[in-house]
Amino acid sequence: MLYLTSDNFPVFVPFGVIGFYRYLWYCIRLTAAFTYSHIPLPENPTYIASEDVTIIVPTIDAGEEFKEAAHSWLVGKPKEIIIVTEDKMQGPLQELANAVDPERIRVLTVPFANKRLQMSHGIKNTTTDIIVFADDDAIWPPTMLPYILACFEDQKVGGVGTSQRVQPVGEKMTVWEVLAAFRLTIRNIEISSSTHIDGGLPCLSGRTAAYRTIILKDPEFLHGFTHDYWLDKYHLNSGDDKFLTRWMVSHGWSTYVQCCKEAELLSTMKPNWRFLKQVLRWTRNTWRSDLRSLFMERHIWTSHPYVAYTMVDKLFNPFTLLVGPVLVAYLMYKSTIPVDQGGYHLPWWNIMVSYMVWLMATRTAKLLPHLWNRPQDIIYVPAFILFGYYFAIMKVYALLTLHETGWGTRAGVGDPSAATAAAENGGNEKVPEVTVVKPYHDLPTPQPEQPPIEMRSGFAS
Repeated sequence: MLYLTSDNFPVFVPFGVIGFYRYLWYCIRLTAAFTYSHIPLPENPTYIASEDVTIIVPTIDAGEEFKEAAHSWLVGKPKEIIIVTEDKMQGPLQELANAVDPERIRVLTVPFANKRLQMSHGIKNTTTDIIVFADDDAIWPPTMLPYILACFEDQKVGGVGTSQRVQPVGEKMTVWEVLAAFRLTIRNIEISSSTHIDGGLPCLSGRTAAYRTIILKDPEFLHGFTHDYWLDKYHLNSGDDKFLTRWMVSHGWSTYVQCCKEAELLSTMKPNWRFLKQVLRWTRNTWRSDLRSLFMERHIWTSHPYVAYTMVDKLFNPFTLLVGPVLVAYLMYKSTIPVDQGGYHLPWWNIMVSYMVWLMATRTAKLLPHLWNRPQDIIYVPAFILFGYYFAIMKVYALLTLHETGWGTRAGVGDPSAATAAAENGGNEKVPEVTVVKPYHDLPTPQPEQPPIEMRSGFAS
């Protein structure tokens, strides 16, 4: 490549600036992640899982994977597990609950499937100080709850997240699952570094996150959570974890993430091309939430400036990523033109090979934390490179289609406005039926009288 610079050095300036910028900040994130430390267990804990923790699991049609997940939750001895589903799924889910632990697992229902309404229904029926939301396939280590509760010793902390790894659906990971595992490794680095740098993070992942019940019982929160509209027009159902994270920031609560083996959950991902639909939904949620945080609510700028910077960086990331192949294509074209006519003397294939070697080297370096534990996944680095460019295009597409608020991979998830209306009318309003497909978590909520909650002293106002 140095040979090519003898033709026209300025053509490499865009490469150099973008590359230097991106990898400088990656090194900063990596350094922060390695210097991050999780919160250790207290000698005399304020919160005890058997007295203070309720696990809420919104789901449509949890299958056999729920049993393994539920057994892992029960090892931590929570006071109660509340499963919230839609009316027509009560029978099958009650059978699942009875097969695991009928005394500590309670099944509640709402008329129609809608995740946020399911979650709010569970909140209203909680009597403990701490609520932990969990996906129906999230598998916990035995030490998960004690390490989550350790963060709440700081009375300013309102929400706690964890690190994650992929649990294969079959005996071996598919390429889609490996791509998801790569993304989770990068995410673990990002959230631990941002927590270390300024105490914030972009999102407390909904796969498992804990909150103080007093925050979620607030009528203002419950109304905003279930009546969340994009541009005051499009009713949102997904993106619940983004809403919760923004609520913590806007209401002055701190958050923390426990990135350690003792609090690292295992979660399944789509083992086929449907993983791309999941990513599209997550990407739309990220666009909507980040734009709100940066330009509408704006609390993030003063509370967590580093997190605000990472959000701004993500806004431009798809465009800067696509500059690379465009510039390489231009250089290859110039190399096909004779030198005496203004072309480059370096063969086009030399430029292409040099670019591919650079991509392989830098992307492999970026994935070293993952490859250290799973070196066999190095064969999927080329797929990760291709996915990166596909993801950049997808991000642009997602930005142009933020009005689409459907779940994407869950055909059983109905219209959120209709479900909310049904819940507010006690389930009496007729809503068109939809066909239930796969498990997940979602639903409306009849308005039962809220049971009293005995709060301990020391909550932040």
